[in-house]
Amino acid sequence: MNIVFRVDSSDQMGVGHLMRCLTLANELQQQNHKITFICRELMGNLISLIKYPLLVLPKDDSFQFDDLYLNWLGVAQEQDARQTIKVIPKNTDLLIVDSYALDEEWHQKLRYHTNKIMVIDDLADRQFDCDILLNQNLGSQKEDYQDKVPDNIKLLLGCNYALLRPEFAEFRDQALKKRKNTKKIKNILVSVGGSDTENLTHEILQSLDGFNVVVVLGETSPYNDMIKSYAKERNIEVIVNANNMAELMLDADLAIGAGGSTSWERCCLGLPTLLYITADNQRKIVEELEKLSATIIVKNLKDDLQIMIDNFGLWQSISDKAKNICDGKGVVNTIKLI
Repeated sequence: MNIVFRVDSSDQMGVGHLMRCLTLANELQQQNHKITFICRELMGNLISLIKYPLLVLPKDDSFQFDDLYLNWLGVAQEQDARQTIKVIPKNTDLLIVDSYALDEEWHQKLRYHTNKIMVIDDLADRQFDCDILLNQNLGSQKEDYQDKVPDNIKLLLGCNYALLRPEFAEFRDQALKKRKNTKKIKNILVSVGGSDTENLTHEILQSLDGFNVVVVLGETSPYNDMIKSYAKERNIEVIVNANNMAELMLDADLAIGAGGSTSWERCCLGLPTLLYITADNQRKIVEELEKLSATIIVKNLKDDLQIMIDNFGLWQSISDKAKNICDGKGVVNTIKLI
């Protein structure tokens, strides 16, 4: 099949959408499908990570909308549809769309230019006109999409379809064995996403004296130089654009970070996490995890960390609950149904 991805990255939206699309694209290419990406050239994008044929849509610096997700898109969706139609390959078999700003209006315009449309979604907050819809998040269910999708749609819902890179499944057994033998929190991994615009990382680091700390930053995060300077004085390891997250999570005894798709990576490896909600679209994910006692939402980091240290049974319980949520085989499960 000729498969086209329409997805963006920027300093506003981060890189999560792009990364999960790349994960899916890599596996599809392994199965001899032809891959093309269509991305808009937004501020702070990471389209340099794309090693497939890439069609770039121009940014519009004059564009300003009250709607958060339209601002992320960078243009009105009607314009985005026109520009996408102009560049999409003529023989497209499947168009995979990952954007909170694009709804059935956009899908209907693209219908004539592809055999099938697949949407990757997290929010269930709009109307869709697609053939396949994937929502990889814990707690997502058919009822969320009632009256929002066509009757004959194929719904792929829940963490069985979480789009994790293959190394997470590969490291899973080793990680779970390590958790069983862990007796004390020594190594902490701090990662709050690809674009830490609020400098939450700095705030977190001030509470972590006495631990071995690894900090993962995105290339576009605005406070990277400050974090590097702070870390250098305290022997904290800083990694920008880590390409070995599974290995870093394996080595860690505790993660401190944000909600979002990396939650399923941590669950796969049974890594207990103190979680921050850094965006409204993460709230449901994080609250579902806490409901299952598979994480702790941070209220006061020092206090929450101390509770975890003093009660190692809680640490073990969180690890056990988390590991049951995601097994890392979501990409394989997804491709079987595309």
